[in-house]
Amino acid sequence: MGLCLSGSDVRGGKQAVGGAHLRPTSAADHNNVSGQNDAVDFFFKSRGLHALFTQIELSLSASKLRDLDIASKSDPMAVAHAKKRDGRLKEIGRTEVIMNNLIPAWIGKIAIAFQFEIVQPLLFRVYDVDTKYHNIPVKMLKLEDQDFLGEASCVLSEIVTKQNRTLTLKLHNNYGPQVSRNFGTLSVHAEETVASKSAVEIAFRCSHLQNVDLFSKSDPFLRISRIVESGNSIPIYKTEVINNNLNPIWRPITLSMQQFVSKENPLIIECFDFNTSGNHILMGFSISVISKIQKSVGDLEKLHQERTGATFMLPSTQCGHDKLFVEKFVEKEQYSFLDYISSGFELNFMVAVDFTASNGNPRNPNSLHYIDPSGRLNSYQQAITEIGEVIQFYDSDRRFPAWGFGGKTFDGTVSHCFNLNGRAGGFEVDGVEGIMAAYASALNNVSLAGPTLFGQVINTAARIAGQSLSYDRSKYFVLLIITDGVLTDLQETKDALVRASDLPLSILIVGVGGADFTQMEILDADNGCRLESSTDRVATRDIVQFVPMREVHSGQISVVQALLEELPGQFLTYMRCRDIKPLNVQMAQTCA
Repeated sequence: MGLCLSGSDVRGGKQAVGGAHLRPTSAADHNNVSGQNDAVDFFFKSRGLHALFTQIELSLSASKLRDLDIASKSDPMAVAHAKKRDGRLKEIGRTEVIMNNLIPAWIGKIAIAFQFEIVQPLLFRVYDVDTKYHNIPVKMLKLEDQDFLGEASCVLSEIVTKQNRTLTLKLHNNYGPQVSRNFGTLSVHAEETVASKSAVEIAFRCSHLQNVDLFSKSDPFLRISRIVESGNSIPIYKTEVINNNLNPIWRPITLSMQQFVSKENPLIIECFDFNTSGNHILMGFSISVISKIQKSVGDLEKLHQERTGATFMLPSTQCGHDKLFVEKFVEKEQYSFLDYISSGFELNFMVAVDFTASNGNPRNPNSLHYIDPSGRLNSYQQAITEIGEVIQFYDSDRRFPAWGFGGKTFDGTVSHCFNLNGRAGGFEVDGVEGIMAAYASALNNVSLAGPTLFGQVINTAARIAGQSLSYDRSKYFVLLIITDGVLTDLQETKDALVRASDLPLSILIVGVGGADFTQMEILDADNGCRLESSTDRVATRDIVQFVPMREVHSGQISVVQALLEELPGQFLTYMRCRDIKPLNVQMAQTCA
């Protein structure tokens, strides 16, 4: 039996996968425009653009895949694409990688909006991920570097109109389905996204597990699956692996109603032994079932209340004492981004502009800072204008703190955080027009210098965000940094970001020009590894989103989608970790 090994990267297959999501849910976030994002939807709806769609989640599984590995089985990953009218493909999501498995059932879901009035062709491709890429996040894998296992096409309506909403497709090669060679099958199951905010937090432990390893103790983990109407099961969560332990205690997990459907819906909980030593046949990873149990969420609640354990059903005929205990069971409401915004929470935006010499002499037409007499906007003006429409929308007073960095200011000294408007007493400007005017004025009064240092700007923004906690917890701050991407103080910036990760603050870095933005990608931490400071302190959460404007201008992503892609998730992580509820909920609880 196979199972999913990681949601963000493979990393030996020992990390947890699944659980309640913070939108967006796609594994290929930079390419996904089909999954729901409350911030994006709210922005468009406020302008009278109401989309007619139903939000859908696709679960994927495969069988009889080709085995391309010599010493072990293939390590499959599935990728979903939407076919555009012009025939081009747009990636909408990726699953995780499953190790050594030719019959995978992926936990990662593909989010897509089903629009009944249009035809939505889909293409699914399955790849064998090479071992040397196993420590790379799935969304950063280059597909051309992976071995192709097969593909299949369908129309989304074919899936949702099936009686059990499951469509099984024959996989074939790139040349079309007419080739008779067997590439296996791919099954796609569709479910409508549940709007309920209900969720449960559960902590599991086991005792007296069967030891199935010869030279050490078992390395157990749990996989939780939901039984659907057809009688089949869909995996919804996998815990982390606890090494060498027959009495494991796993970290608490959160399951949303989207995943467990109802308290009465049956779940299958399986306990596996993860054996990294191999079995000399696969010469890699091998996984064996220790035991399994069938319980509903309601049953798990009862186990917790009665402080009793449930006995696993063992696959063999021998008697066992394997017990599953529920150490924690808490029902909770998971409020959405819109719940907070509509109750009165505010996003306060701040802007910082790069004035370093790497941008080029502003008098040179090739400079990123060149002001064209004809009125044609330079790269920074384009970024300010295009981004301004979005950020203004979420800032109620539309007064932006605006700074510059890396320039030689009015007094002849190089400053890494100066007021863009040139005033000593105040750094706020009015609206996008105010930013544009202050920027143009600064180019006439500030000389480009360097080096490029983000630290002071981030620290200044963090100080403002920190001070707000003493008088108003309904404010969340977003610092927008526009830069050409050549960063000098990478470690100092990491230190500042790690410190700021405890505050109500997110940072959007917008890259202009054609520079190498590798450093920005490091700060974005989309590889699943949180930033670490020079004192080995780990960031409490990811607060950075990087957007290269060249991808916006080339049409690969929209500026709205790019800017708001990760912000709702970062916002919700902060609020949920501190148990901060929407203002109307706080008032209702106070009155009660």
